[in-house]
Amino acid sequence: MNVETGSDTKKEIERDDEVQVFEGGGDDEDLKRLQPWHKQITVRGVIASVVIGSIFSVIAMKLNLTTGITPNLNVSAALIAFIFIRTWSKFIRKIGFVSAPFTKQENTMIQTCIVACYSIAVGGGFGSYLLGMNQKTFEQSGGSSTVGNTPSSVKEPGIAWMTGFLFLVCFIGLFVLIPLRKILIVDYKLTFPSGMATAVIINGFHNRGDRMAKKQVKGFLKSFSFSFLWGFFQWFYTAKEGCGFSQFPTFGLQAWKQTFYFDFSLTYVGTGMICSHIVNLSLLLGAVVSYGMMWPLLHKLKGEWYPAAVPESSMKSLNGYKVFISIALLLGDGLYNFAKILCITILNFSSRFRKKLKSTEGEVNENKALRDARKDEVFIREIIPLWVAALGYITLALISVITIPFMFPELKWYFVLMAYIFAPSLAFCNAYGAGLTDINMSYNYGKVGLFTVAALSGKEYGVIAAMAACGIFKSIVNVSCILMQDFKTGHLTLTSPRAMLLSQAIGTALGCIVSPLSFFLFYKAFDIGNPNGEFKAPYAIIYRNLAIIGVQGFSALPQHCLQLCYGFFAFAISVNLVKDVSPKRIGNWMPLPTAMAVPFLIGGYFAIDMCVGSLVVFVWHKLDSNKAELIVPAVASGFICGEGIWSIPASLLALAKVTPPICMKFLAA
Repeated sequence: MNVETGSDTKKEIERDDEVQVFEGGGDDEDLKRLQPWHKQITVRGVIASVVIGSIFSVIAMKLNLTTGITPNLNVSAALIAFIFIRTWSKFIRKIGFVSAPFTKQENTMIQTCIVACYSIAVGGGFGSYLLGMNQKTFEQSGGSSTVGNTPSSVKEPGIAWMTGFLFLVCFIGLFVLIPLRKILIVDYKLTFPSGMATAVIINGFHNRGDRMAKKQVKGFLKSFSFSFLWGFFQWFYTAKEGCGFSQFPTFGLQAWKQTFYFDFSLTYVGTGMICSHIVNLSLLLGAVVSYGMMWPLLHKLKGEWYPAAVPESSMKSLNGYKVFISIALLLGDGLYNFAKILCITILNFSSRFRKKLKSTEGEVNENKALRDARKDEVFIREIIPLWVAALGYITLALISVITIPFMFPELKWYFVLMAYIFAPSLAFCNAYGAGLTDINMSYNYGKVGLFTVAALSGKEYGVIAAMAACGIFKSIVNVSCILMQDFKTGHLTLTSPRAMLLSQAIGTALGCIVSPLSFFLFYKAFDIGNPNGEFKAPYAIIYRNLAIIGVQGFSALPQHCLQLCYGFFAFAISVNLVKDVSPKRIGNWMPLPTAMAVPFLIGGYFAIDMCVGSLVVFVWHKLDSNKAELIVPAVASGFICGEGIWSIPASLLALAKVTPPICMKFLAA
């Protein structure tokens, strides 16, 4: 699950003058030299996509398995693709070969492929419903003592079945909305803010010249090198668990015990620089409310509210409050936004229908209308046959109905068939809502499938069946939404829809192969799912307990937990309501309940890192706003990529049983 960070990019888009600079002026020249779709996909572009997509998958997997929060990396993907090809071209010219011009269409194709690849690592369930099936999560959620949590409801991760499952449920998402691409992009003119922001950035790269590019490349390489070397340096001090700079008691040992410390992770500093300030402040607020106040108070009630003898990992202990209150915040926020997006969609549909009945007025801005018409012409002149979408969807659906019940015997074939019948309508609703609001609600559609199948499957088979069904719904809805978002980017950069679809297919195939491999790199090297370790994977236990609640109801909750859950559920809805009805100056500072929920499980250390990222951006804008706007995305991407790439050799060293030479630890006097 990722926290969308489209609010920052929306501000960019709303500045019409800037968009005009990026989009205007060059359309006639672009149309004259526009290449056919098969030439927009180049060999070097595919190589760049494979390399960068694989790296981003590892980075996204690390974020997924540590905190579960992954920022929107679309702009970073476009930037690094630009840097990669520019560096490639310079190297080719230096050794005496001629390099083909690097166009914004090729840049868009690479960005699309990268995003499709790393999106599988984010939305493929490796840190949530797939990991939630394993033995460790089964034991953490109460083991056999929990009704519905039977020993048979365990499925250990495996590269073969995970890869096959992903190919089935993710690839089918490419075919769902192809027939509706013209309606969503051209007829309804949906914004898709993240897709539009990426197009603005790509157009800017190719319109504003080399001076800007050199500054961004320099900023990226500096931050990348520093981050990689810093990760390498930190490794020497981590001989045992609980050692190293990541356990540095920045604010004292007492605060450190409550997870309040700066752990010197440049990955999360960079993530904080990309995420909006309200995401980071919401994380910090969640950490203060939970680990700063609630958990110390509940710990004192041990023996009264919950048994003193049960282990800390049990759902009947303090861990139960942590998990279920997090679920209450997630469900409250998800339900409100689900209803909100549904209402916006219905109202927007009805207003469009009324407008069609009235006579249309002339365009106010003829130049803008002409530019839009040219973009629309490029977008719709290449037909993607309807039979391709129908044949692809029906074929994969039939294979899935036969194959998935063999992978998950608990999930009956008729549940899989039901998922594929309802998925297209859900995918359209989600894509339409994301086009209006930039909020991808695929994880909520996944939870709808989870609860439905859990309730229908019974106590013996419901948990595994529910999590597998969640994967089907979420993957189809998510992939189809990402494709529409990238179609919007292609529409604004005059990139061929056929090239976009093929790029998305290449990226999806790459993601289905690379993501399980990167998952097992971490799974074999580190203690994944350990609530006291670095790789906590908080959403795994959340999704398993959602399935348990779906099977047995609220009897899974510890004493007085239901009342606390009601309170936080109401809080999540109230905060969203206040945000929507209050003036912007108040609404913009309302916390995000989904972001608040994560520290309830894993603590406040990463929230402090991300707030440091926000502080860096704030100070930089105060000192030099123009330079900050240009360089911040490059520096943040460098921080994330440098430490993210270091995790690959760190994992290999761990697999080879190579132990760092030093343990740096802090003890009370």
